[in-house]
Amino acid sequence: MVLAAPFQFDKTVHDFGKVTLKDGPQSCTFTITNTGNEPLTIFAVISSCGCTDVSWTRESIAPGKTGTVTGTYSNDEGLYPFDKTLTVYMSAQDKPVKLHLKGVVVKDGAK
Repeated sequence: MVLAAPFQFDKTVHDFGKVTLKDGPQSCTFTITNTGNEPLTIFAVISSCGCTDVSWTRESIAPGKTGTVTGTYSNDEGLYPFDKTLTVYMSAQDKPVKLHLKGVVVKDGAK
């Protein structure tokens, strides 16, 4: 029997689609809802690359309340597809959750 996780993310992938270098850094926020009966704590969020900064709700998330994980891709690496992973470690389970920021950097005017 598999128990449901005591939390729910609004999404686990954010696709920026086509962006240009001129568009600058690209940010998105993932919202997590505590669906359990205990406070939920996000211990750490690790980015797969130094080109992606992260921030997250530092205080415990009470049952029924929400918190966030925000990732900002620097978008200064050149013209190519990207798929950056944010690995989220929480009090609710031993296995981390992986969130993805993806898109394709194209030449200016190629959108």
